[in-house]
Amino acid sequence: MLRNVLILCTGNSCRSIIAEALINKELNKYDIKAYSSGVKASSKVNPNAKKVLEDNNCWRDEYHSKIIENVINIDYNLIVTVCDNAKESCPVFPKKSKIIHIGFDDPDGKDYNEFIKIYQLIKDNLVPIIYKELIK
Repeated sequence: MLRNVLILCTGNSCRSIIAEALINKELNKYDIKAYSSGVKASSKVNPNAKKVLEDNNCWRDEYHSKIIENVINIDYNLIVTVCDNAKESCPVFPKKSKIIHIGFDDPDGKDYNEFIKIYQLIKDNLVPIIYKELIK
């Protein structure tokens, strides 16, 4: 049974894209599919976010910054907000889904090493929580 998870942040350019890619790479074998979106999508992926995903063999050309309207009608088993703004402005979804918040600092505007740190924090902290929430 396929389980869908949405990773939601403000701009959908760094943290949520990194989380989407990591979840799809690490949890695909458990039939978990990740999507990401921004409550105010930036319309671009941060080049350092893309680079850290490429460096870790997680990047797919299908990854891009998405507005919430493009993903809101998918039936999600879990929605995760990864920034405080998304937590406060999380939209109402047509289908009832569990929503949790796991915040990460925004690396946007910082050097590449901050993106490496966020990648590792998401891998070490968020991916196991998604597994626990959806596989149990």
